[in-house]
Amino acid sequence: QLFTEYGRLAMEEIYQKPFQTLMFLIRDWSYPYEHAYGLEGGRKFLEKRLQVKQNQHEELQNVRKHIHSCFSNLGCFLLPHPGLKVATNPNFDGRLNDIDEDFKKELRNLVPLLLAPENLVEKEISGSKVTCRDLVEYFKAYIKIYQGEELPHPKSMLQATAEANNLAAVAGAKDLYSKGMEQVCGGDKPYIAPSDLERKHQDFRESAVRQFRSVKKMGGEEFCRRYQEQLEVEIDEIYANFVKHNDGKNIFYAARTPATLFAVMFAMYITSGLTGFLGMNSIATLCNLVLGMALISFCTWAYVKYSGEFREIGTAIDQIAEAIWEQVLKPMSDNLMEDHMRQSVKNSIKAGLTEQVSHHARLKTD
Repeated sequence: QLFTEYGRLAMEEIYQKPFQTLMFLIRDWSYPYEHAYGLEGGRKFLEKRLQVKQNQHEELQNVRKHIHSCFSNLGCFLLPHPGLKVATNPNFDGRLNDIDEDFKKELRNLVPLLLAPENLVEKEISGSKVTCRDLVEYFKAYIKIYQGEELPHPKSMLQATAEANNLAAVAGAKDLYSKGMEQVCGGDKPYIAPSDLERKHQDFRESAVRQFRSVKKMGGEEFCRRYQEQLEVEIDEIYANFVKHNDGKNIFYAARTPATLFAVMFAMYITSGLTGFLGMNSIATLCNLVLGMALISFCTWAYVKYSGEFREIGTAIDQIAEAIWEQVLKPMSDNLMEDHMRQSVKNSIKAGLTEQVSHHARLKTD
């Protein structure tokens, strides 16, 4: 009754039968003269038992109606008693000689019926086929609601199914995005320009979101929108890791920390010499201190990269060098480059004007 009520609630949302096959297995069937052993006898017995009659209690009528409406296929198999040797012998160890022939005969029919490849069907939930990854998400969701001592309410089961359904869709969309990005900047791929990487990220991100939206899900628009937002956040986190991985392939990016430290040491060395020559000893001492700290940082960074030990220290040095580069050296180099470009343009314009004046002067002379 719990599952039929769950099925009724599910049908209100997905408008199709929520379950695929229900097989009733009845063992120790003692009336083969009424209904024969096996599938055909079970079918006739089931039809008789699931008939809805006016004199039945309303709850019994509803259960029978829900069973028909919730399952795509219904079946029943009647098995005989395995024999008195099985039932009464406390030392029975599963030997076939102790089992009645009728039971073994019907078992040979039942096992292929359940396990033969042509009889196995792909599991579906909400009309979508369930993959192994999806099944893990469903297990996680159902374990939560079945941890208590009492059976959960059907609405709780429906909520858990909707949650697992959306999480499975999120996992599939993330997998699509990750596979696409791996083809662009995976471990064996060369460095790619950041602008190209961001463009690919946007393309794969849109594809992943489209796939998430296309999957049949339960829970309604508002419920699914939360999981779409979760998907977008997780994709952005994955993208940040791909950016770091891609930057690590850039030889100039890898050399940024030592180059920055060398630039600091060179600047401090020149400044220390000039200030010492001018008699500003306190400033010269401060520059020498910074020079020494930069040298120690460089040696420590080189040891960390060589040995792989004290990685936290190496990361801290990289972050400090990154900050110096972004806040000081890069703006200075950009300004110098801009000034150089501006001066080059001025010189080009002057050279052009001078050539035009000379050309006009020659024309007047002629």
